Amino acid sequence: MGWIQLQMRTTPDQVQALEAHLQNQGAQAITYLDAADQALFEPERGETPFWNDILLSALFSDELSPPQLLELIQTGYEGQLPALDFSLLEDQAWERSWIENFKPMSFGDRLSIYPSWTEAPESGGVIMKLDPGLAFGTGTHPTTALCLNWLDQQNLDQLTLVDYGCGSGILGIAALLLGAVKVYGVDNDPQALQATHDNCDKNQLDKTKFPVLLPTDFVAEINRKTIAPCDLLLANILAGPLISLARYLGALVKPGGQILLSGILEEQSDTVLEAYQNDFTLSPPVIQDGWVRIDGRRLN
Repeated sequence: MGWIQLQMRTTPDQVQALEAHLQNQGAQAITYLDAADQALFEPERGETPFWNDILLSALFSDELSPPQLLELIQTGYEGQLPALDFSLLEDQAWERSWIENFKPMSFGDRLSIYPSWTEAPESGGVIMKLDPGLAFGTGTHPTTALCLNWLDQQNLDQLTLVDYGCGSGILGIAALLLGAVKVYGVDNDPQALQATHDNCDKNQLDKTKFPVLLPTDFVAEINRKTIAPCDLLLANILAGPLISLARYLGALVKPGGQILLSGILEEQSDTVLEAYQNDFTLSPPVIQDGWVRIDGRRLN
């Protein structure tokens, strides 16, 4: 079976109505792309940001010809449709193509990530097995790579960590493989917590070494004093939460312990540094592709 790809340029006030209409007419997948190279910064709580100029792409099966599909799409839509562009796509073994193009990645001197379907070499390095999946982090984004490179250079033996915003668990799993004794994962998405457990299994790690909790449950455990201040706190989230949670996250680190922050755009780094400078001795920010990593040591 082949596919018909339909593309149109639209605006934020039209895009959701168009998406709903295309889904009702049988679209199998719909994606949005930036049509004008416009940067989007982190949204306020409850806000869903869109680019000003959006390229909407929809996939339909080729059971209908483009003229028939055009007639179908024009039926029942209230308003003026944007200009529509149709193209035919040959069917491919998309999953196999995607698998073949996902290559192992190395971070620092010791750490490498290999997909679970590949055979890792017996190199003496630290190998993490991790498959691309939902957008929880697989090492390809600069913020994750910055953190993995930093972890690779640390002595983590017998340390206890908190991975705040753990996502796929990539940073916490890397820390355990590099010698950490325990990592507490915190995330507000239950699917992220499940992904972390699944990735522990892929790496043959005892899940009791990486307990995962929702933020409210994590606070409850702290109040019960079952979780003590940690040796190292990882938070690869966004600048807004890092700033608003600065006192809380700082208090999770014991005196002399370390903090590692990322998910920060270069222009946001000064504000994040300011939020943590009273409690931590901070290293100069490290920048990669416009993203920033900040690390520091808690004052006594």
